[in-house]
Amino acid sequence: MDEPSFSQVGEDVKLESPNEAALLALMESTGYSMVQENGQRKFGGPPPGWEGPPPPRGCEVFVGKIPRDMYEDELVPVFGRMGRIYEFRLMMEFSGENRGYAFVMYTTREAAQRAIYRLDNYEIRPGKFIGVCVSLDNCRLFIGSIPKDKKKEEIQEEMMKVTDGVVDVIVYPSAMDKTKNRGFAFVEYESHKAAAMARRKLTPGTLVLWGHTIQVDWAEPEKDADEETMQRVRVLYVRNLMLHTSEDTLWTEFSRLKPGSVERVKKLTDYAFIHFHSREDALVAQRSMNGKFIDGSCIEVSLAKPVSKDEGRRFGSRAIYNEIALGVPCDDFSLSCQIYLFYFLWNWIIKTRQSTLKYNS
Repeated sequence: MDEPSFSQVGEDVKLESPNEAALLALMESTGYSMVQENGQRKFGGPPPGWEGPPPPRGCEVFVGKIPRDMYEDELVPVFGRMGRIYEFRLMMEFSGENRGYAFVMYTTREAAQRAIYRLDNYEIRPGKFIGVCVSLDNCRLFIGSIPKDKKKEEIQEEMMKVTDGVVDVIVYPSAMDKTKNRGFAFVEYESHKAAAMARRKLTPGTLVLWGHTIQVDWAEPEKDADEETMQRVRVLYVRNLMLHTSEDTLWTEFSRLKPGSVERVKKLTDYAFIHFHSREDALVAQRSMNGKFIDGSCIEVSLAKPVSKDEGRRFGSRAIYNEIALGVPCDDFSLSCQIYLFYFLWNWIIKTRQSTLKYNS
């Protein structure tokens, strides 16, 4: 396990807290710095001696139901046992009490998973149990009511004028007319903090672009499938298809490199799933077909992202896992309905979990 460093002494800062001495002692013993800003107190970020970029997505956990009079001097040692902490963010009230929840970013995903497994429903004080779950480290905003004739470059240029940290804009063409967008786009930011600051700045009704009042909110975060599951995927997800493109056409196009490699094809409106007999054939087809034109439309090809087997059992989605990742047909109802139902339920479960932990804290 990657243990925290205790070699350096953090800088002294003024801490508005009833246990200021304990916090200063924690900083001195660990070498981490601490600063309070924007309603939260940050411990670390980065830790002493850290070089390079912050940890990747999937390294942060959400902690709820924290006693309001509990602070970093009690919390950090508990979470530090799970692995090296990159940053600990405790949400604070003006009164000096905490708001009942925090975010802990570890230096590795393994440490974050360990914290979820071992510390969820952990008795932090006699009779007081905390909740720990995955943090939706969302870096993407949804912007709606965009004129449908606007291109990606135009949207990105305008968003970079009014917000900081924009790294990409994702625009999907209309299923009916590929020369137009669907009236919305996704703006990707360099960090969750940058996205949050942009959302705060663009309060409802304040952003007007091209004569339209633009709607801004969080995008539904993409859930990363675990690596073990992804290593078994032999299904490609193909989007931006023409409505009239047939399954037979897709079968022919994706079989050109290796006849007989395609097992089956399932097309739904303007996207499809291409099942291959082997993962190697799927990867070759992905590299070859991504960005190609089919029936006049430039397609996007990626590996399908199924849920893990454990999550499939937990949330009753085993049939969906089989359908997408393993290529075993489902007999209950259509694949598209199952996919939409699962991801709707998954996002609802995560949001409800975090809201419940906040409310009960």
